[in-house]
Amino acid sequence: MPLLIVFSPLFSFLSVLCFGRYLGKAGSALLTTSSLFIAFFCSLYNFYQILISGSVIVYSFFPWFSSGFFLVNWEFLFDPLSVLMLSMVSLISALVHVYSIEYMSHDPHFSRFMSYLSLFTFFMFLLVTA
Repeated sequence: MPLLIVFSPLFSFLSVLCFGRYLGKAGSALLTTSSLFIAFFCSLYNFYQILISGSVIVYSFFPWFSSGFFLVNWEFLFDPLSVLMLSMVSLISALVHVYSIEYMSHDPHFSRFMSYLSLFTFFMFLLVTA
């Protein structure tokens, strides 16, 4: 579930970028905003679980680079501080998405804007969990 927090804005970015013309303004806004609220509630749940268990979750995917004995892996770290920051960032990003729905409602490229906003949120999540 912690990876759902990080990758839900990326999935909404890709889906709105590919199908935004078919979804329309309302569908794009609903998809991107709901993915961030899902990420927020998942981050609250993970924050509660990590505080209770007192553990740290590390997802290690593959080595990024290595030089001799020095090895740097591509991994995500979920400790109490990073999950707290994920919940704050996801809540603020969801509220920015809600504000942007009305603010950008007259823009002809509304779907593209919402998809880029989700991509920005995905990169913020990567920054928090790196």
